[in-house]
Amino acid sequence: MLAPRRAGLILFYLLATATVAFAQAPPPSELQAILRRLDEQEAELRRLREKVAAHEDGLRRLPPTQGPAVLPASATTPIVLPAQPAVRQQPGPPEPGSPQADLPDGDLNSGGWTGHLPPSAIANPSPAEQDLPDGDLKSGGWLDMSNDKWNVKLGGHVQTDLISWPYKDPDITSPLAKNYFEFRRLRLVAEGTGYGVYDFRLQLTLEPETVNDVTGVTYPAVKDAYFTINETPLGRFRIGNFFVPFSLEQVTNDTNTVFLERSIPTQGVFAADREPGIAMYDCTADQNITWCSGIFIDNISDAVQERIDNNMGFRLSGRVTWLPYYDEPSKGRYMFFTGAGILYTDDHDDRIRFRARPQIHEGPFLIDSGVFDGQYYTTGNVEFATVWGPFCVQSEMFLCNVDRNDAGSAHVYGAYAYATYCLTGENRNFERFGQHGAQFGRFVPYNNVFWMPGGCSWGAWEVKGRWSLLSLTGLDDGQYNDFTVGFNWYWSDRVRMLFDWIHPITTAQTVYGATDSDIIGMRFDWNW
Repeated sequence: MLAPRRAGLILFYLLATATVAFAQAPPPSELQAILRRLDEQEAELRRLREKVAAHEDGLRRLPPTQGPAVLPASATTPIVLPAQPAVRQQPGPPEPGSPQADLPDGDLNSGGWTGHLPPSAIANPSPAEQDLPDGDLKSGGWLDMSNDKWNVKLGGHVQTDLISWPYKDPDITSPLAKNYFEFRRLRLVAEGTGYGVYDFRLQLTLEPETVNDVTGVTYPAVKDAYFTINETPLGRFRIGNFFVPFSLEQVTNDTNTVFLERSIPTQGVFAADREPGIAMYDCTADQNITWCSGIFIDNISDAVQERIDNNMGFRLSGRVTWLPYYDEPSKGRYMFFTGAGILYTDDHDDRIRFRARPQIHEGPFLIDSGVFDGQYYTTGNVEFATVWGPFCVQSEMFLCNVDRNDAGSAHVYGAYAYATYCLTGENRNFERFGQHGAQFGRFVPYNNVFWMPGGCSWGAWEVKGRWSLLSLTGLDDGQYNDFTVGFNWYWSDRVRMLFDWIHPITTAQTVYGATDSDIIGMRFDWNW
C-alpha cells in the first residue's frame, strides 16, 4: 500500500520541479546574448595571451646581461630597448648540517626575531617577470624610452686603518716604518642610470692626505668619473676616468677586495690604476667569455687630473676571460675561471720606475728599481680563480719586458696566490660581466650581525692566506716576497672588519738588504 503512494509522490515532485525550471529559463534572445558575451571574453583572453607572448619573445631577444640597443627611429627621438635589471650574484645554498640549512622560512624564534634564510633561497625574478617601462612594445622587441630620465643614487665609502709593527728589522732605517692610524678611504659617490642605455659614476676622495704639492691645500681628488653607453655594435662603451681593464685583482672594486691592500705586483707596479681614457667591453650570450680593450693617458695624478705636455704618453690594454665551468643553479657557487691580458705603456716622460711597499698603504719602499731612462714597457699576465662552495683560490702571474734606452731590454716579473675559506658556509660571488668585466662582486653573509632577546647572529667569518712576489733581479734590484694570513668578519654585505698579519722578506739587493719584519693591520670598512 505504501510503495505505490511513495512512487506517486516522487513522480509528482519531479514533474513539478521540471515545470518550475522550464518556467524560469530565459527566453532564446537572452541565451544568445549570454553566448555572445562568452565568445567576446574568450577572444579577449586570446588577445591578452598573444600580448604576453609578444613581451616574452621580445625579452628573449635581448642579450642576457647587456642593456638596450639603440635602434634609430629619427634624428630627434631615439628608440631603445629596456635595460634588463641588474641581478646581484647570490651565494648558493648552505652546507648540509649548517644552522641555516634547518631554519624554516618565515618562522619566528623565541624572543620574536626572524631567522634569515641564505639570500640564494630567495629566487631572483626573471626578466620576463620584471615591470616593463611605460610604452608599447614595438615589432622586433624594442621600446621608445626617449622620455626616460636619470635615476641617481648617492653613496659613500669609509675605511679606517690601524697599523702596527710588532717587529721591524733593524736594517730598515726609514722613518716611515712606524705605527699609524689613517682614513684609508673617505669617499663620496654619485651614480645613476637613465634613458635605457646609459649609466655614469662620479667618485671623489676626501682623504686628508690629498694635498696640492705647491699650495699645500687639501682638496678632493677624482677617482671614478665616467659615462657608459651599454649597447653599441661593439658592446659596452665607456669614457672618462676608471680602472684600466687589466688584471682580475686590479679591476675588483675596493669594497670587495679580500686583504687590506692588493698584492705586491698588482697596483702601481704591473697593473695600472684608474686613468682617463676610453674602453669597450663585450661578452658572449652566456657570459662565459668576455673581452675588453682600451686606450688611456699614462699616469695622470688623481688630484690634478690634467697634463700640459706635448708628450702625453699612453697605455693600450686588452683582456680576455673564459669560464670553462660555471654552476648555473647555484649562481656560481662552484666555478672555474681563467683569463689573460696585455698592457702596453708608452711612458710620458721616458722615466720608468718599479717599487713596492709592504702590503699596507703607508710605509717604506722595501724594493725599488730607482728611476731609469726607458721609452716603453709591455706586461702580460694570466689569471686563474676557482670557487668551490666556501673555498676560493685566486692567482695571477705577470711578466714585463722593459725597454731601457741605454742598456737594452730587461725582464721583471711577479705573481701572487691566495686562498680563502668561509667558516660560516658562504661563498665569494663572481660576476661574469660586471662593472669592469669579469670580476669578483660583493660578499653577502647568510645572516647579518645582530643581538636581540632570544636570538643573535655573528655574521660571516672568513679565513685567508696569501703569498706574493715581485722580482726585479733583471734590473739587479733584488726580490721581495710577502706572506699574509688573517681573517675577515662580515657584519653585513656592506660592513666588515679585516685583520692581516703581514711578513715581508727581502733579498740582499733590495733597498735595505736582506730583511724580514712583522706587521699587523686592522681595518673597519663600511659603504652605502
